[in-house]
Amino acid sequence: MGVIVGPRVIDAGMSFLSVLISPVPVAAGFPSPAQDYFDGRIDLNQHLIKDITSTYVVRVSGDSMEGAGISDGDELIVNRALEPRDGCVVVAVLDGELTVKRLRITGTGVVLQAENPAYPDIHVPALADLTIWGVATRCLHHV
Repeated sequence: MGVIVGPRVIDAGMSFLSVLISPVPVAAGFPSPAQDYFDGRIDLNQHLIKDITSTYVVRVSGDSMEGAGISDGDELIVNRALEPRDGCVVVAVLDGELTVKRLRITGTGVVLQAENPAYPDIHVPALADLTIWGVATRCLHHV
């Protein structure tokens, strides 16, 4: 279904995570000569989050967005300050229920589009109560 479980506030005063970063890209095809050292640290706050005061992490439940690379159990970084646009992956509240879908704005209305053919798109009726809670900016996918 693609519902969201428990948004968490990212504390602006807390360091989210600082990890070592490789100085060169790692080949995903044929192996390249290995670099046996790392080039310092990267602050994931700065790399992943543009507006710390409006950013939340939400965990996805369900598989309706698998075609967009968002799987059950993944965590989305969601910015509530961004303007939702056609084609964005959003966290929406439709008639009191949270869902994650791709926002489509058409000449005939708003559609919350699933990214899995097993799920129908949701054509939002004119009188429905729809709030775009936030725009997903990153997906933290488990491997």
